[in-house]
Amino acid sequence: MGGLSVNKLLMKPPMIAMVGGLVCASPTFAQMSQSAPKAQSVTIIQQPNLESAHDDTAIVRWTTTNPGGSPEHFGVVQYGTNPNALTQTAKSHIRLNQGHSNTMFRVRIDGLQPGTTYYYKVTSMEANGTSDGVGSEVSQFTTPPPGDRIMNNPQPSG
Repeated sequence: MGGLSVNKLLMKPPMIAMVGGLVCASPTFAQMSQSAPKAQSVTIIQQPNLESAHDDTAIVRWTTTNPGGSPEHFGVVQYGTNPNALTQTAKSHIRLNQGHSNTMFRVRIDGLQPGTTYYYKVTSMEANGTSDGVGSEVSQFTTPPPGDRIMNNPQPSG
């Protein structure tokens, strides 16, 4: 019987990965996971702000120019109840998209006290602890009383 052999149809499958709930089947995915040259300087282009807060948690968000380097990064928030003693740290993992010029960081802070003013500053670093060389000024937010919620940037509905 002439024609195509089944063996000839078996080719190397494309790289498939789950990214944030989306399935990616693209040869460019492998390129996104590679390190890129580290940026000469990183700039905060959207200052940190409180995205949302409950009585015991908060999410702080900011955007920088893409820091490059390792695709594995962390957004870091140093915080405390005294602006001169930011003794606590929260960090959240992010995977850089090396093809984008900007990177948004979001860090969740847990274990907060209701109705308390917190002071914070942000930075970012590679997974190995190497700083991206960028940091913000000290800002502040106050957690709502028990049972309340603050939403500074609600998502559009529908």
